[in-house]
Amino acid sequence: MRKIIALLIGIAVTTSCQTKGVTDKETAEIFPKGTKVTNNNFTGNVWLTMLVENDTTFNTGIGNVTFEPKARTNWHFHKGGQILLVTEGEGLYQEKGKAVEVIKKGGVIKCPPNVEHWHGATPTEAMTHIAIGTNTNVGGAVWLKPVSDEEYNKASQN
Repeated sequence: MRKIIALLIGIAVTTSCQTKGVTDKETAEIFPKGTKVTNNNFTGNVWLTMLVENDTTFNTGIGNVTFEPKARTNWHFHKGGQILLVTEGEGLYQEKGKAVEVIKKGGVIKCPPNVEHWHGATPTEAMTHIAIGTNTNVGGAVWLKPVSDEEYNKASQN
């Protein structure tokens, strides 16, 4: 009798998972979450995995960055520009003097060289993106002041 009950429970669980269409392959992360960032260039909880370290052959640094809700970068710019490929969630991107943009999974942002900007998660959703530092032979990121809570809250309401 116990074997029959166990078999029925096993069938029910398997059927439930199949009905939802969720598999381990579909929910697995493409890249690992990485290490929690502990420097002063971010507000909130942020994780980074470097996928490609900068070198003199490719002049590109590539990292997988995960932001918890409300987490964000400081204002900064990249001397050689930056490309962001949003892979999960929903976030915000803003260039100095411009309106905030909502960025979602599948979105691509091209940050021009020397343009001050910030990016991060929305107040309610996490966001993961691949950050590509381009043309690093002319210089990397230049970190500026934090995005204040007032600036962030105003941006996230738009």
